[in-house]
Amino acid sequence: MEHNHNDQSKYERALSMYNTDINDNDIKNLVVKIIAEKVEANNTLDVKKLLFSCIDLTSLNTTDSDESIMKFTEKVNQFDDQYPDIEPVAAICVYPNFAQVVRNSLDVEGVKIACVSGGFPSSQTFTEVKIAETAMAIMDGADEIDIVISVGKFLSGNYQDMCEDIQEIKEACKDHHLKVILETGALETASNIKKASLLSMYSGADFIKTSTGKQQPAATPEAAYVMCQAIKEYYDKTGNKTGFKPAGGINTVHDALVYYTIVKEVLGEEWLNNELFRLGTSRLANLLLSDIIGEDTKFF
Repeated sequence: MEHNHNDQSKYERALSMYNTDINDNDIKNLVVKIIAEKVEANNTLDVKKLLFSCIDLTSLNTTDSDESIMKFTEKVNQFDDQYPDIEPVAAICVYPNFAQVVRNSLDVEGVKIACVSGGFPSSQTFTEVKIAETAMAIMDGADEIDIVISVGKFLSGNYQDMCEDIQEIKEACKDHHLKVILETGALETASNIKKASLLSMYSGADFIKTSTGKQQPAATPEAAYVMCQAIKEYYDKTGNKTGFKPAGGINTVHDALVYYTIVKEVLGEEWLNNELFRLGTSRLANLLLSDIIGEDTKFF
């Protein structure tokens, strides 16, 4: 790729319109305060139902097969029959080679098919391969594509290549949603997370997502706060609404309520729907469902 100094400075200029000089400790304290004061009020049946409808039910295992993904999808079909009064999950998220299996098995209206793409989870492959993988996933039935930023390029300050990567994949997505994963655990500082959020949105991300779930630490409330703040500032400047998706390490209903609360406090009610808020998890589906129906279930 041709390196043009002006292009690199274009991204520096875009960042300079925002405050990215933020202190990790300040964020930690803000988050502690929000959790202490606000989460309990959101611990309601309605919120849990909403959270359930925001789940990207995910199977990303080395052992996945056509059979196992078919069974996984069948569960979502059965859920719809068994619990007609509860909104289904937002999406089923799989590797791209299973998009067609999900498409052929899924009977529930409104549940999207999401595929991880672009050399997931490391993003360490040729841009051409990322584009091909994305296009093939969409051809096979994917409604949404989840990719990872080139973390190494970002950390070395090579914003141009990182951003052009996202732009080209977004072009391959056409009008399908592109969710861009920052892998916040690898970015380490609040300042980096803010910069990566802004650059991803600037490059066409429809959603920004915390983590792949393949690296620790995964999602944290602090990262969520910084990302939501970036989404808010970007929206205030551009009028573009970007979605937010925490993923990885969401193990309890309380964890989910924490993310809900951060979105509500920073972005407001407008973001509290599955068009703009998703949770990447499978474990949580059974826990939320158990709370909603009032008895322990291992449905999924």
